[in-house]
Amino acid sequence: MQITETVSEGLRREYRIVVPQGDLDAKVTARLEEMKPKMHLKGFRPGKAPVSFLKKQFGKSMMGEVVEQVVNEASKKAIEDNSLKPAFAPQVEPVGELEQVVDGKADLEFTIKVDLMPEFELTDVSKLKIERLSAEVTDADVDEALRRLAEQTRTHSPRGGEGAAENEDLVTIDFIGRVDGEEFPGGKADNFNLTLGSNQLIPGFEEQLVGAKPGETREVKVKFPEEYAQESLAGKDAVFTVTVKEVKAPDPIAIDDELAKRLGLESLGVLKDRVREQVKQDFARASRTHLKRRILDALDERHSFPLPPAMVEGEFNGIWSQVEAELKREGKTFADEGKSEEELRQEYRAIAERRVRLGLVLARLGEQNGLTVAPDELQRAIAQRARQFPGQEQQVFEFYSKDPRAQAEIRAPIFEDKVVDFIAELADVSERKVDRETLFMDPDEAAEKLSS
Repeated sequence: MQITETVSEGLRREYRIVVPQGDLDAKVTARLEEMKPKMHLKGFRPGKAPVSFLKKQFGKSMMGEVVEQVVNEASKKAIEDNSLKPAFAPQVEPVGELEQVVDGKADLEFTIKVDLMPEFELTDVSKLKIERLSAEVTDADVDEALRRLAEQTRTHSPRGGEGAAENEDLVTIDFIGRVDGEEFPGGKADNFNLTLGSNQLIPGFEEQLVGAKPGETREVKVKFPEEYAQESLAGKDAVFTVTVKEVKAPDPIAIDDELAKRLGLESLGVLKDRVREQVKQDFARASRTHLKRRILDALDERHSFPLPPAMVEGEFNGIWSQVEAELKREGKTFADEGKSEEELRQEYRAIAERRVRLGLVLARLGEQNGLTVAPDELQRAIAQRARQFPGQEQQVFEFYSKDPRAQAEIRAPIFEDKVVDFIAELADVSERKVDRETLFMDPDEAAEKLSS
């Protein structure tokens, strides 16, 4: 086996590895010799078939297994012999035709690309000065939350008079949708409850039911959005035959004991206490969002070191694919964003670099301070994710339980929060009172407002 370093630039190393065909053949022969005693082949006594015959029968498939094994062993040897600390698994690229190698007609040649973990010194997090934004929960905040709760649980009563539907009314309808005169999957429902003005259905659908009366049938003509999830319907004109079965008007909003009882509580006083506690939790989460952002900003400012190229590229590609998908979904172009494609690429590459840099810093901080995600924490998080898919909980739970990469996606934010909390305990954190509006702003907008 010959291992030659071909690239040594920054954190990137590349090696060209050549394994002679004779070495591969010897490994195949050794494998077949091991298996020979267990083989029962027609025309031969058990374990007596000659290796030459076995090679003709199984040599090619065995060579494929040997090649895979040799690639893994050679890659590991290159890393160990050069005392490398890879950022992740090396990229392997074959040189020449693998088919020739498997057929035993050529040496095995391939290259491996290895991105190294950068060496850097962690800042002393106890010397970080961080500002925590907070706001007092007022009676007005509680009253506003109660009003929203009352609206969400608002009851409806049959509309009097002619019963013509108005905006915000609850209508019970049957409908059948057709495109080009043909019904389509998912376009039919009976006893469907729809609040007019809720924008629950396709744009333009609800407005055409204003004024409808119980027993009336209307043809509702709409056009599916260009970015509609079901591609076969995207951008298509559709006609829905809608029969209105019942029209109910919203009852007056009342914040009283009856509201509390509808929500399973004994009195309005108890409901107010519960709502106040919930609002406090909402304020605390918003405060933590700002604190976390400021901690991450401080870490980013205090660390500058080379980043593994493939790690940055992978992060950027993930971000960029989301950007392109979002533009397509909204029917926009790069020009609509007020920037060229190249400007946007530079902007999002900087975001990718920040994410990678912070990921490495947080990982090092967590490692040095013994911070880990316990198995029971991971299981609780997976169970919580599964509950987001009613009726499919078991399948979702099994998917995450069996897929290490999916588990890593769940584990990463839990670990990040642990490290952030650890830093918050050590850093010099000061409190800054702000109003509710500022507390619930995007961190960038809040920072700009407070600095102006």
